[in-house]
Amino acid sequence: MLTRRLLRDNGRALFDVKWVRSYDAAILELRKPHDVCVVDYHLGAGSGLTLIRHAQADGFSGPMILLTGRGDHDVDVEAMKAGAADYLVKDQLTPQLIERVIRHALERRVAEVALTRSEEQLRQSQKMEAIGSLAGGVAHDFNNLLSVILSYSELLAKEFKVGDPMRADLEEINSAGLRALDLTRQLLAFSRRQVLQPQVVNLNDIFTGMEKMLRRVIGEDIELAARAAPGLRRIMADPGQMEQIILNLAVNSRDAMPRGGKLTIETAEVVLDADYAADHVGVKPGPHAMLAVSDTGVGMDKTTQAHMFEPFFTTKEVGKGTGLGLATVFGIVQQTGGTIWVYSEIGHGTTFKIYFPLADKAPVARSQSVAKERRTLRGTETILVVEDEERVRNLVRTILLKYGYNVLEAQSGGDAFLLCEQHTSTIHLLLTDVVMPRMSGRQLAERLTVVRPDMKVLYMSGYTDDAVVRHGILDSTIAFIQKPITPEALARKVRGVLGAGLPPASV
Repeated sequence: MLTRRLLRDNGRALFDVKWVRSYDAAILELRKPHDVCVVDYHLGAGSGLTLIRHAQADGFSGPMILLTGRGDHDVDVEAMKAGAADYLVKDQLTPQLIERVIRHALERRVAEVALTRSEEQLRQSQKMEAIGSLAGGVAHDFNNLLSVILSYSELLAKEFKVGDPMRADLEEINSAGLRALDLTRQLLAFSRRQVLQPQVVNLNDIFTGMEKMLRRVIGEDIELAARAAPGLRRIMADPGQMEQIILNLAVNSRDAMPRGGKLTIETAEVVLDADYAADHVGVKPGPHAMLAVSDTGVGMDKTTQAHMFEPFFTTKEVGKGTGLGLATVFGIVQQTGGTIWVYSEIGHGTTFKIYFPLADKAPVARSQSVAKERRTLRGTETILVVEDEERVRNLVRTILLKYGYNVLEAQSGGDAFLLCEQHTSTIHLLLTDVVMPRMSGRQLAERLTVVRPDMKVLYMSGYTDDAVVRHGILDSTIAFIQKPITPEALARKVRGVLGAGLPPASV
């Protein structure tokens, strides 16, 4: 009764006090929402320490403070082991002391919860980074294989007339390779290693342009509600990738509403403050454009939410999905500098909210003058091909020879230097892989162009997390072709870098 009065009579803080007399009554009461519990050391046949353990195991998450008549070190140790936030000695009680201990316990619990949440987010971020590195490496190696499959099947198919069964078989091989290419692109998107072409864009314009297509994709049994914020400021992003985000989330929502429902896509301009950024790993304070996609579907449990962005994770039946839709969304958002957060409840639906920093500068200047269709893609220039993967090097040589070029080849930067010293005539183009052992393509190009300043450079790579492409954003002054390579794409790119003129063949 004394403790009750001290709590209620505190002039600086008012507490709403609920008092129970027994262990069993306390267990029942603590299943209801309470901010803090002050528990006596002795509870008849029970123990306050046992009650603390029992209540916390039963789901009570607030701080528990032990009230005892013994103020010594042993009690302190016992209380901490049991999970108590603090303890109070009865003969030292004052309104101010009780108020201070309770407030400190509540503040510590808030800090502990925030720290736990940040640690969980950091662990998830590190896990996704590790998975992304693995996925990007797999996609890179797979792109080298696809270069060979796609290019040779295309070159061989041209040797047969239309209608020839052999040509049809080769076209089937090429078609399968193109489907595999889609998978590698999604893996590169997840791992944040694909090339982006950012522009200053408005999310409202992108969504409006997709609305008719989205209505066809989701079907007639799902209502589509569009809520575009008027006057929404623009962001720096690749418009094609933004369309991919909206489409993937819409398809995900459609699959979560097999019996129909409502899909809401909305935009808004929000300011994320420092407190929000502190609670969410990767968020930078400031104004953002928000894209929210909500559905009234089946929702996701905590286990599903913990894995939903991982590549190849899916809750669908075997053969019904690749598990790359949300992984692709995650990778694009991260590479664009945004953040994505999800709220979902079983039976109540899911909301994805994506925040993109507002564009605070003009778009990166990049050449829009795509070369007009050439009368021919053939050439007679000399090209130095540097590629450590033998099959890809052989493929590039084969393609370039078919288009009339004179080809020199090297498997490393050292070999390329030696070849340049031995070849006294003009080398018009260096075509080099970006990621190679000991010396990158960028380092090779920087050194060779010192001694051959008129030599042009074209980079190629199966992924783009390197010195040439910074953070997945291609420098507009650098010529680059993404693997897998196909014959016409390579010939067109080479011709575009070298220019339309066809100089005399090198001697």
